[in-house]
Amino acid sequence: MLKIGHFETDSNLLLAPISGYCDLAFRLVVRPLGGLGLASTDLINPRGLLNQTSKTRELVRTEPVDRPLCLQLYGREPSEMADAARWARDQGVSVVDINLGCPAKKIVQRGAGAALLCEPERALRLAERVVRAVEIPVTAKMRLGWDEQSIIAPTLAGQLEEAGIAAVTIHGRTAVQKFSGTIDIEGIAHVVQAVRGIPVIGNGDIRRPADAKAMIERTGCAGVMIGRAALRDPWIFRDIHAYLTTGRTPPPPRPAERITLINRHFENLLHYYGQRRAILMFRQRVSWYFQHLAAPRAFRDQIRLLRSPEEYRELVATYLADTEKATE
Repeated sequence: MLKIGHFETDSNLLLAPISGYCDLAFRLVVRPLGGLGLASTDLINPRGLLNQTSKTRELVRTEPVDRPLCLQLYGREPSEMADAARWARDQGVSVVDINLGCPAKKIVQRGAGAALLCEPERALRLAERVVRAVEIPVTAKMRLGWDEQSIIAPTLAGQLEEAGIAAVTIHGRTAVQKFSGTIDIEGIAHVVQAVRGIPVIGNGDIRRPADAKAMIERTGCAGVMIGRAALRDPWIFRDIHAYLTTGRTPPPPRPAERITLINRHFENLLHYYGQRRAILMFRQRVSWYFQHLAAPRAFRDQIRLLRSPEEYRELVATYLADTEKATE
């Protein structure tokens, strides 16, 4: 379990707020697999949330089975962030997270995300305002610093704790690094050592169960957050949870099980976005699944050029029939 303020998760494994990917359609295929303690929305613009723009309504779409849920906000105006946090609380969200680490150009240019690492006083005022606005736990996700010359995370983590932040997630890279290179495991450990009582969640380069165990053992972090690896293999939460609790991992899913999950994701996209958008989104996302699915090149190419749900179902049926013949 992981205790974040007065909220407790069933496991210490979290799904990262992966921009463009961790929507309801995806969360609903990950949750039933087991091992996931807390999932997050995409990062949300508080102004769009308060104005209820169509894009933001889509990003915060949820259902009763999509719990527990964290809603992540990015911005730099304390009043907007506080009002958006109240909205999230009223919708039954368990945790509100403040994004202090996104290095994407469109976020940084607005003075939000990782740009706030260059303005720690503003980041603290922002955190204090949001914490005062709601009774549910408020957390913060950040990077080590803007660059190697401005490593601020340990100091800022301690200050955020004083401001009432209930947990900190630290991605072990700087903003300038984005996703290049490898994480600084010692940098994460320094953040753990800098706080007095709140949990620190490690993030970055968790690709397999052994990576999660090593991060927890080497840094002392209370849990791990997983992003891109979950897009390739949604069973990673199940496998890590089993490995941490028993020292063993379950057998990997068979190709037919992976196809069943991919089917479910495809049908979710159709349900929430309609045929045209669902097919475009699926083309973009299905490549992640192919990294763990030994499918013929022709099948993969045809899926990436998909034009209709009927075509998809026909391709999958043929693939499964061929797979079954090959194993007889």
